[in-house]
Amino acid sequence: MENKEAPALWTKSFLLLIIGNLFLFMSFMMLMPTMPPQAKALGASDVQIGLVTSLFAVAAIIVRPFIGFMLESTSRKWLVVVGAVILLFLTISYTYTSVILLFLAVRFIHGFAWGVSTTVNGTVAVELVPQKRIGEGMGYFGLSVTIGMIVAPSLGIFLYQNFGFGTLIIGSVILGLIAIITLAMGTYHTPKAVLEKPFNPKEFSFFKSLIDKDSLYPAVVTILSTFGYGAIVTFIVIFGQERGIDQIFLYYFCNAVMATIVRPISGRWFDARGPWSLIVVCALLTIAGLWVLSYTYSVGMLILAGSLFGIGYGSMMPALQAWVLSKTKPEQRGIANGMFYSSIDLGLGLSAIILGAVSAFVGLGTVFQFSSICFVIVIFMTLVDFRKQRQGKKKQSSIAV
Repeated sequence: MENKEAPALWTKSFLLLIIGNLFLFMSFMMLMPTMPPQAKALGASDVQIGLVTSLFAVAAIIVRPFIGFMLESTSRKWLVVVGAVILLFLTISYTYTSVILLFLAVRFIHGFAWGVSTTVNGTVAVELVPQKRIGEGMGYFGLSVTIGMIVAPSLGIFLYQNFGFGTLIIGSVILGLIAIITLAMGTYHTPKAVLEKPFNPKEFSFFKSLIDKDSLYPAVVTILSTFGYGAIVTFIVIFGQERGIDQIFLYYFCNAVMATIVRPISGRWFDARGPWSLIVVCALLTIAGLWVLSYTYSVGMLILAGSLFGIGYGSMMPALQAWVLSKTKPEQRGIANGMFYSSIDLGLGLSAIILGAVSAFVGLGTVFQFSSICFVIVIFMTLVDFRKQRQGKKKQSSIAV
């Protein structure tokens, strides 16, 4: 029986949002690793292949401040559903892109739609979660993101390599339709402060809506963590080919399983102790996973690396999102959430460029070791913030006395 200490978390709308967001992420993420080879098949140059990723990331980052501003004074449900519908339409549009310039144009617009959906759905999630259980609740919501990011790319690669681009699009569309139906069934209550605020476009400022100062620090930590993760996204399939490991899907599978198993523990840890100790432990496990992967030549080592990374990174991302949202005002959650997802896009985009250049000079095992430095910096920044917060509490206590 729920009580005041443990307010209800598993409402119908929260469950529908998690399921809908999972299918939305899977529909989208299964396309991610197949876009560059499809662009190449259309005759894209090396520069144009690079634009496949960068144009998308730029579009998502550009649109999020506008959506964050809209969320300060706009009801939620229609944005949730419309965002998912537009994503579905753009997924279908790829089948009609027979020339590379049209393909890049659709990719750019797709980035706008993705920026809308991720910002809105994340904001709705934090509004459905009781404040006392924000770590636990956002941890479960983050599971839909984590599983989508981990499982869907391998599914997309399998469909693309074995059945072609058309079948891949059909699979993505089916998942997108399930997402729309599920999301449309939920009820998303708009906060009173948002309903009372009139929408005034003249008040919009791109830079003010791009960054929420209160939660900027954990957003920077997020950029570093996703930069490190970018090494996995970019190189894990090629790494498996180089090391002669055919069962590379086991890495993704172990990631997803371990991230799911530890999610209840990590969410409650956040609520009880805050983000600092949790993120430090997660970063250490992630570093261990990257180093084990760098020395992997067997399926057993691959499973160990995937499990360590799944526990560490799989728990870190929802903790970072909860940390970002816990630092902002209720009416600023749309902006803060948009900044969080823009941090992910920025980290992944920079990683693809910088680590791609590094990989030209060193082996992929060394690239994974190099990327682990990001998580060392994450630990340092987290401890700095912890010390700052503790000193602030001491000052408040002395003033009160």
